[in-house]
Amino acid sequence: METGIDLIAKERQEQIGKHGYTHELTQSNPQWYNDHQLSKVAGILVHPESLYKSKMHPMELAIDMYLIENWDRDKLIYMANKPFKERLVIAGALIAAEIDRLNNS
Repeated sequence: METGIDLIAKERQEQIGKHGYTHELTQSNPQWYNDHQLSKVAGILVHPESLYKSKMHPMELAIDMYLIENWDRDKLIYMANKPFKERLVIAGALIAAEIDRLNNS
């Protein structure tokens, strides 16, 4: 069985290799990342109940409240609808990406 760090590292490698989400991308598209969107998405994936006061889907509400700007709405909602364990793995990889972004800014 893979450990948590193994799963997060694998997800981060997929973000980079399959989707091209590198720190170079974060530098060239500051509108997507400079407001700490990576860590905001991670937080919502881990604790969506923080936005449950509304009847809207938590990720839709976050987008509508401009907490997450300039990201693909459908991709965000797709991630938010994954099982909790998968959301934790994605969140961990997003946090790693945010650390990479900060280290390279």
